[in-house]
Amino acid sequence: MHRTIRVVIVLLLLVPFSALAAPTCAAVIKALGGSLADVNCFASMDLTTNNPQTTPADNSLPGLPPFAFTPTTDRSVISPSAGKHTPITKAVPGVQLNARIASDPTGQGRFLLRLPNDWNGRLVVAGASGTRSEFNGDFAWSDYVVQKGYAYASQNKGVLNLRFTAFPFPPVNLPASVTPPTPRSCRLNPSSQFWVEFYDNDDGQDFTRWAEFMIKAAELAREGVKAGYGHHARFTYAVGTSNGGYQVRRAVETAPELFDGGVDWEGTFVDEHAPNILTDLPPAILNFPDYTASGFSAASTASKNIQAAGYPPDIVNGGASLWGRYSGQFWEVTQCQWQKRLDPTYDTYVSGTGTYNYVARLSVSDVGAQLAAFATTGRIQRPLVTVAGTMDALLPIDHHARAYARKVAAAAKHKHHGHKDHDGDDDDRAPAYRLYEVQNGNHIETYQDTVPAFPQLELIQPHAQHAFDLIVEQVERGATLPPDQCVPRGGSIAESPLQPGHCASLFAP
Repeated sequence: MHRTIRVVIVLLLLVPFSALAAPTCAAVIKALGGSLADVNCFASMDLTTNNPQTTPADNSLPGLPPFAFTPTTDRSVISPSAGKHTPITKAVPGVQLNARIASDPTGQGRFLLRLPNDWNGRLVVAGASGTRSEFNGDFAWSDYVVQKGYAYASQNKGVLNLRFTAFPFPPVNLPASVTPPTPRSCRLNPSSQFWVEFYDNDDGQDFTRWAEFMIKAAELAREGVKAGYGHHARFTYAVGTSNGGYQVRRAVETAPELFDGGVDWEGTFVDEHAPNILTDLPPAILNFPDYTASGFSAASTASKNIQAAGYPPDIVNGGASLWGRYSGQFWEVTQCQWQKRLDPTYDTYVSGTGTYNYVARLSVSDVGAQLAAFATTGRIQRPLVTVAGTMDALLPIDHHARAYARKVAAAAKHKHHGHKDHDGDDDDRAPAYRLYEVQNGNHIETYQDTVPAFPQLELIQPHAQHAFDLIVEQVERGATLPPDQCVPRGGSIAESPLQPGHCASLFAP
């Protein structure tokens, strides 16, 4: 009798999940209806981005100003285009649900769930980079995993994107005013007349919410999966890029009951101790004008000052500068965004973005406590891989990816010496952690192939997706992860790497 039961169980496990249950909107809405608002659920002929319905148009949510909700733009922030770096080889029929999270007091928290009919019994929960929407990972992550049969969920960290406070038309090419139109306005770049307010600088949008919404999305997705297929996922994985990579780190640090492993692609390192993002950005902002005046001279004092702040060397192709691209799109506006959230009493454009002094501000503001409130600890409770590029000029690798690796190593050493973890666990076996450095990878994939291009750069996305498959093998079959390594240009993550550990140089010509 017992042998018969065992045979039946084995046979059931061999039956495709799609044969056991097919997801329907009715079942999912019934399970999640009380937790969500403004639900849009539909049966889809294809959950990949080959189907225009998969990702909504920008500004398609009623009642919001332009640029508050930009899903089509957001998916191109991580990955350049549909099918270019994530081949789409088949249609994936299933159910898609996107909605607002009803319990969020700001009314901005959003949730996305995709349930393929041909389910492999597993769930992927994605973080969101920057201030992007729940559709941020559609090209890079969703297209990759739904074709393999994974259910896919995502969220927006509980926050919308931005709203313009000054939008001159036609644009004027004049030096920007140092007087913002509103107290929370940030200019888009140092010579811009375009000013925006980020929703995550609004009241009630503390960065501590980022981890909470990753966990909330996992909880909602688990219930949606159970409603759609009749039982919970066997395994759940966290993936994310930039600020979404931070969400992955916090997920495996704080919610091992929800996640079995994760891949953090160039995650933001958060720590109240210098260096951090508020110590790194000001020197780059301050020195870039002099660097430009030097004719992009690598021998200039300004260039040396920027690299001394942790940044990789510049790449100059003709009149185009990689640092110039970061300066025009990220450095100042990111510094403003974080400073206004974490140190709002500082006068951004009078006292200066490039002269912001984090260490000096510790004694006159609570900026240290603000950072400490959402800092990463390194105390991972599930296997994790970090993938990062050596040429990241927004989150320099030594101050972010390597800094987090050092944090994980310190936490593992502490645990190995017999200290109980925060759950009271005496087991001194730390979960597997690896850092894969992509030689010449940078923070923005499109910089490799847009005009003017920087062909010396390497894409990180294929290595992040490979790392995902490696994590699955480790979690589900006990495979040993390849060691920490430098992934050479044109190469891949290797079992026996030519360059173990860190890349010897940040830039390989």
